[in-house]
Amino acid sequence: MRIIQIIDSLDAGGAERMAVNYANALVGEIDFSGLVATRKEGLLLDQIHPSVSYLFLKKKKRIDINAILRLRTYVLKNKVTHIHSHSTSFFLAFLLKLTLPSLKIIRHDHYGNNEFLENRPHTVLRFTAFFFDGVITVNQKLKNWSEKVLKSKNVVYFPNFAALDLDVQENTILKGSQERRIVLLANLRPQKDHFLLLEVARKLKQSHREWSFHLVGKDFDDDYSKEIQANIKKYELEKQVFLYGSKKDVSNILHQAEIAILTSKSEGLPVALLEYGQNKKAVIVTNVGEVPFIIQNGINGFIVESSNVEAFYHAVVTFIENAELRITLGNNLFQTVTAKLSEKAVIKKYLNWLQTN
Repeated sequence: MRIIQIIDSLDAGGAERMAVNYANALVGEIDFSGLVATRKEGLLLDQIHPSVSYLFLKKKKRIDINAILRLRTYVLKNKVTHIHSHSTSFFLAFLLKLTLPSLKIIRHDHYGNNEFLENRPHTVLRFTAFFFDGVITVNQKLKNWSEKVLKSKNVVYFPNFAALDLDVQENTILKGSQERRIVLLANLRPQKDHFLLLEVARKLKQSHREWSFHLVGKDFDDDYSKEIQANIKKYELEKQVFLYGSKKDVSNILHQAEIAILTSKSEGLPVALLEYGQNKKAVIVTNVGEVPFIIQNGINGFIVESSNVEAFYHAVVTFIENAELRITLGNNLFQTVTAKLSEKAVIKKYLNWLQTN
């Protein structure tokens, strides 16, 4: 097989990380592994394996004829058999399929707002569903939705998997006191519910003011971001909550933290959680998406209901006051991720699925 991954950008988001992870993991497993960024490059560019064939399309608009022709030339030149399109790049794969009917195309659905699927726009998805040879979803809810609403065929759920960073310069130094840091890896989007974190930070300022929160993820400079920053000032949390934007050196950042959290209202299977596990972090997460299928409360982390400030705060305090528990649960999560969500296990299932279709 000769497979390329297509993604709109190489910003440090979950779908983008998975596109890179798949391309890298397939090196040595198939005859040709490629990666195409359609609109924008980003921080993950440096994480592409040297043996992965890479193309940047510089796509300017939704239907960009020049970009389609460049992609078509690349596909023909490299004798590509499968296009694995991530998130909204599925539409470009569909347009290419119209010019190359024998090409097999796969849609990978990373939709993160899956707690509110009834509100998801799906006209284009439904119109193009017939043309796709298969659909991969990041959780069971999305699989059921694709089958029932889109009438998609050959839908499969494959969990996300984490991959170790390639050589990355470790240049991020977290602020705050050593051994008193809590990290959240999440782009600044409403579904990530950073306001839950801010409420917990207000309470923690009163009881454990030496502890601090470190928010790592893309800042879109929108109303959500501005409200977060306004609330940090309003509640005088400038010494408790720090924003860093997108960063490459994830493992380096996590090594500087004692606790890692996710405060989301909605998730699929968050790549950040897998990265926490790889780095043996003590985690506190919300009960959304596929998270409860990974985290066993009190065994390999703490899981609380979304938007529940009191429960989240008490979980944080429990970890703060018990360093041994942090180590034990962090090690347990590492074992869970290694056993159930390894790159090797997922890629084996993925290739078997492609070969039978």
